[in-house]
Amino acid sequence: MPKHPLRDYLQLHLVILAWGFTAILGKLITMPTLEVVAWRTAMASLGLALVAKLAGASLRVPSRLGWSFFGIGVLVGLHWFTFFLSARLATASVCLAALPTIMLWCSLIEPLVDGTRRWRITEMLVGVIMVGAVWIIYRFEFTHWLGFTVGLVSAFLAAAFALINKHLTKREHPAVISFWQMIGAFAVSLVLLPFFSEAKPMLPSAENFLWLLVLSQVCTVGAYLGYMDVLRRMSVFTINVVYNLEPVYGIVLAALVFGDKERMSGGFYLGAGIIVAAVIALPVLNRKVAGAASVAGS
Repeated sequence: MPKHPLRDYLQLHLVILAWGFTAILGKLITMPTLEVVAWRTAMASLGLALVAKLAGASLRVPSRLGWSFFGIGVLVGLHWFTFFLSARLATASVCLAALPTIMLWCSLIEPLVDGTRRWRITEMLVGVIMVGAVWIIYRFEFTHWLGFTVGLVSAFLAAAFALINKHLTKREHPAVISFWQMIGAFAVSLVLLPFFSEAKPMLPSAENFLWLLVLSQVCTVGAYLGYMDVLRRMSVFTINVVYNLEPVYGIVLAALVFGDKERMSGGFYLGAGIIVAAVIALPVLNRKVAGAASVAGS
């Protein structure tokens, strides 16, 4: 795996810490799931427009490129909808435990998107281990099966978004790309709103508005720009290896915020622990395999 400056890894961990807090915010905000996504994306687009203006970047982009960003934003909106829905159907911890499968989805999909990349034995092995860990979580937390399944769908959408986005990050300023993607996410949430919202949309309360500000400006604008920036220099797979630590950050934060409500069974933590162990082991395995290949080729 290529070496990257410590600053890139630190920046990536801060982004993941912010994203780990989003599942908690999804439970703290007492609004329907799609309304949360709609308000989040609308407020985030305003913040991104301000960032673009301060950076001297124009929000105008070629029509074809703009529609590409918009389409990716639709994937982002669907990812966030299923992400928050998973947290509502189960718990923040269960929702976060599904996210590490992004690495598995990326391993399966990326070679189909990027012709220069091939499936690797180490990644497939870790994928099998992660499937086993997912099974353990289903086995011990079956009462949350629906929320966990929705979380897996959310992870798949996140993987698709990351892989497609990788090829577009160098074409425009990150704030401009993110702005149009937030517009796409906002649009899809408005389209789905009549079908999934149980009540007429209302203005958020003062407390909900405060949490929405944190969600939109810190966990979306700040984290999204940090992610887009580091994506220019790191591979999608490398990012997703580190991204698998999000449930660790999120589960710890959820336990601090919600206490006993987030306490899960031993089997759940066993499954989550296996996933984390696989994340730690994968870079080591990749280096050993690459090293053995270079020795054999010399």
